[in-house]
Amino acid sequence: MYHHDERQIIIFDGVCNLCNGSVNFIIARDVRETFMFTPVQSAFAISLLKDHDLTGIGEDSFVLFKEGKCYLRSDAALQISKQLPGLWPILSGLRIVPRPLRDMIYNLVARNRYKLFGKKDSCMVPTPELQRRFISDPK
Repeated sequence: MYHHDERQIIIFDGVCNLCNGSVNFIIARDVRETFMFTPVQSAFAISLLKDHDLTGIGEDSFVLFKEGKCYLRSDAALQISKQLPGLWPILSGLRIVPRPLRDMIYNLVARNRYKLFGKKDSCMVPTPELQRRFISDPK
């Protein structure tokens, strides 16, 4: 089981261009290196989701593990935006929109992400400089 420290883990679809773009966006702004990343297809992500009884989570779900809590879909995105520098924390104000409505929009984009943004043949391979930010094997 994953034992958290001050870092947070983001689980994303490793073959989705939109998801990979989101990961790159976060990395570029996460100067404190708060976030670690793992593709939902990795052994680590599968184990972590199973350990938290989240086995029904599909590849279209964005997941954040933070301080022992799990955030899904739009909640994950808003929690992440709240921690980025600049004006991005303003987006966390979207929490006033009821979760069912936020997740309905999230699910619409998620269901169509490959059509809209494309898909890779395999999970992204981080550059050697970024390798330390990615987890793929159970620890």
